[in-house]
Amino acid sequence: MTPATPAPLHALVTGAAGGIGRGICFALIEQARRENLSIHISAAASTPGDKLDALLAELRQAGATATGVTGDVTDPAQCASLVAQAHAGGGDLTALVCNAGASGPGKLADLPVAQWDHTFNLNTRSVWLMAQAARPQLMRTGGSITAVASMSGLTPHPGYGAYSAAKAALIMLCRQLAQEWGADGIRVNTVCPGMTRTPLTEPVYHDPAVKAQREALVPLGRIGQPDDIGQAVAYFSGRGASYVTGAVLVVDGGVSDHMLTMIPGRPGRSPVGTT
Repeated sequence: MTPATPAPLHALVTGAAGGIGRGICFALIEQARRENLSIHISAAASTPGDKLDALLAELRQAGATATGVTGDVTDPAQCASLVAQAHAGGGDLTALVCNAGASGPGKLADLPVAQWDHTFNLNTRSVWLMAQAARPQLMRTGGSITAVASMSGLTPHPGYGAYSAAKAALIMLCRQLAQEWGADGIRVNTVCPGMTRTPLTEPVYHDPAVKAQREALVPLGRIGQPDDIGQAVAYFSGRGASYVTGAVLVVDGGVSDHMLTMIPGRPGRSPVGTT
């Protein structure tokens, strides 16, 4: 008797055309290849355009089938539309990856209410809305949700009060969803990137002094790449994490736990003012 062909994977990735989003898409393709599965990627962007078209061409060249879906994740109706577009192009989802998000400076003392609301709508509320829309499909496939948060959601980030609070809320949202939807067969996990080189952050690393200072803060001695985040997301989306839900995976080279190493007077560190 010929074994049944495994069902294809179908991942909807928001923020797909950005640096981390691209890394996620290609990591998902790589993992599907390792597991001998076919994969369809619904790559989501806020608007259509050359950037999304180029990504789709690269994904197809890498061995996936792919369609582009577009919509503003800060709009509840468009969140539902993104999921519907994905279903129309690739059938039931097996993985929802909520990567769309953005940081913005702003001190809480004088932060405009509009900026607070937009930050939460983009980074937190959109994940809840996308998850609600995708839930029926993920129940049918026993699928997963992975949200991309930030180390700023685990540690206060002065000057980014709304962003840190929104990412902290996102982490708790995913833990809550994991508890409420576990009985439905849906796993929900979170990845927290640290400093990562993307097209948006790349100009910072053109300054050799700044690059060296940042690298010195990271115990592993380098700045993260989109593929580092992509591999973490692919793990949560794959068979190897079939018994993992409500988890928070920090992918930052160790920098979040580095603070105590900078205290003067610790063993192996010279006191301030000495050599």
